[in-house]
This record gives sequence, structure tokens and C-alpha cells, in this order.
Amino acid sequence: MHKAEPDDKRGALALASEAGRILLQNGAEISRVEETMERIADHFGEDDEQFFVLSNGIFTTGRSYAKVQFIPIKGARLDKVVEINQLSREISEGKLSLAQAWEKLEAIKCKADKSFWEQSLAAFIGCAAFCAIFGGSLFDCLASAIAATILNVIVLKLLNPYCSKACGSIIAGLLGAILCILLHSAGIGHNLGNMLVGTLILLIPGVAFTNGLRDIAGEDYLAGLTRLADALMIFLCIAFGACCALIASARIFNFSFMPISTLTDPLTACLPIQISAAFLGTGAFAVLFGVPRKHYLCCALIGMLGWALFLILSRYSSAGVFLSVAAGSTLVALCSRWAAVLRRCPSTVFLICGIFPLIPGAGIFWSAFHIAQGNISQALNIGFQAIQIAFAMVIVLIIVSNIFHRK
Repeated sequence: MHKAEPDDKRGALALASEAGRILLQNGAEISRVEETMERIADHFGEDDEQFFVLSNGIFTTGRSYAKVQFIPIKGARLDKVVEINQLSREISEGKLSLAQAWEKLEAIKCKADKSFWEQSLAAFIGCAAFCAIFGGSLFDCLASAIAATILNVIVLKLLNPYCSKACGSIIAGLLGAILCILLHSAGIGHNLGNMLVGTLILLIPGVAFTNGLRDIAGEDYLAGLTRLADALMIFLCIAFGACCALIASARIFNFSFMPISTLTDPLTACLPIQISAAFLGTGAFAVLFGVPRKHYLCCALIGMLGWALFLILSRYSSAGVFLSVAAGSTLVALCSRWAAVLRRCPSTVFLICGIFPLIPGAGIFWSAFHIAQGNISQALNIGFQAIQIAFAMVIVLIIVSNIFHRK
């Protein structure tokens, strides 16, 4: 890697390119990547730069510099997005020389992950909470929490380091379903469908899905569709793995059950528990998405408010799913903008976490599950509502992004 002297314009473009790579790899949207790279290059006097950012690549050119980077779509480390954003602002304010900026960038790049125990606790709480959101009973929530905690260990220690994304998603879906089947057979948990969705929410590509919608809202259609296609591929792989486990278990052990969907438990469906579950689930997934600790509470509150508004409108008014999701997404987007200004942090951090309960994860999973089984008509019926929800989110993000300047 080129290490530049303070007045080296090639070094400025190299710094901008590396900062963009870290942002794109860790969950930033396309427009933020481009803006950050331009801010860094302009400050150091490179006024003839051109940046072209895709969902999985960056093209950087200048008067005497050109670089093409392939960047595979991965998970999220939103703490790195926050720190790169702060670094670019310090550069534009003249607080750092080029050499100092390189030193800070290297420290951000090597920043350690959240501790294993912190991630394990987040998986336990988050999947239990989302099982409740999807209508699972208290025993279903306990089973999902146990299965997800074990699955999280396997994903972190084995699948992520040694498997490709597609292969790892299939194996994770397979193992997650096997864990749920074993717990269900042991009498822990009542409804296998609820247990499955509560456990496999751990694997849902919420960051890729949300950023795909944001890129489409920002008129980056190619990047947005690429990210949505990547998210859909992961959904299909997870569903295929789960379907294989269920079919094999039914044949080997002569099980008679085959989950078709989730069921709603009257206790966990009540409004106070739903709102509490949204708070805990959003906060837990903020940990899994790598949000800085000081923002956990704010993310949890935004997610809770958006889900509460959605529930109130969908249950106690004639708004319907589309308008209820649109209203909940609007509240999340507005609160994310407000939090970004108040806490001097990219709105991406709050939006990705806060909108996560509204993402049609269960619907997309069951649609993909029925595709894997060959039940195309059922897949289309379930998938249509998921498309409605996604469309409502896109409309909201387009409106909000055009009302406000990025903070």
C-alpha cells in the first residue's frame, strides 16, 4: 500500500480509495462512500478526481492515479462507518495531515470485533425478542434463543472463516433447522415455524437489504438491485438449507410435522410485550451490526418507536399493511436524521438498526422456503406482501432523502 507524504496527491487518492473500501465493506450506502471519498481528495488538493462506486467495487482515477477495487458484499461493522465518517470530517477541518490520516485509517481497519461473549448474548436476546415479534410463545422464544446462540458460535468460528457466502448460508440454514427440530422434539418450544424464523433471523441480510433500498431511493439503481439480489440469494440459500433439514428429518425419523408458517401466541402478541421485544431485539442486533456501544440505546428506542407505530396503525385503524409500514418507516427515518444531528453520527447507523423490525424477513423467508419446496403459488402469495412492504420502504426513503440533506 502506498504511504504518502503530506503533499502527495497520489497518496490523497490512495487514502480516499482505502477509506471508501472500508466504508463499502462495512455497511455504508453508495452515496456516503462517494461523498466521503470526495471530501478527503478535495481537502488534499486533488481537484480532478473521479470516483465510481458500485455495490461491490470502486473505480478511482486522478491525473496520475488509477485504481480498481473489487469489494465483496459482506456483513456490517457500523462502528467502522462511524469512525471513517469522523475521520473524513477531521480531515476536511484541517486537523490531520495526510500521514496522520493514514495512521488513523490503519487503526480503524485493524479495529477488533465485538467480544465473543457480547455477540453471543446479543444473539440470545435478539432472536428471542424477534421470535416474540413474529408471534412465538415464551417457550418458542427460549428455544430460538438457545438455537441461535449455538448457531452464532458455529457461524463465527467455522462458517465465516472457512466457507463462501452461499455455502455458509446453506449450512447455517441446515444447522439452524436441525437445532430447532431437536429442541422441538425435546419439548422445548411449541410451534416449529416460530422457532425457525426466530432462530434464522440471525442470518437475515438486513444490512444488504436496507442499503439496497436506500441505493434505489438514491437513484443508484444498479447498486441497489445488486444488493437486493445478493440479499435474495442469501434468503434462498438459508431456506434451501432449512428445507433440506426438515425433509430429511421427516423421512429419517418419520416426523409428521412440516411448518407452513408462524402462529400468533396471545400472550406475546399483546402490545406491551411487542414493544418491549422490539426494543430488546433492535438493541441486540445493533450489537451484531457492530454499532458503537454509546448508540445502543438510541438504536433500540428508534426501532421500538417504528414498530409501535406500525402495530398501532395495523391493529387499530384501517390503514392496512402498506400504509402502516410506510408510517413506521417514516418515523424511523425521521428519528434517524434527528439522532444523526444530535449525536454527530451517520444516520445509516440508526436507520439500519431501527428499520430492522419492519423488514419483511419472515415473509421473504417463507416465500423462499416454498420456492425451495416447489410450492410456487404459496411463495407468490406470501412474497407479494413482502414486495408491498419493500415498496413502502423505498417510497419513504425517497421522500425523506429528498427533504433532508445527509447528516
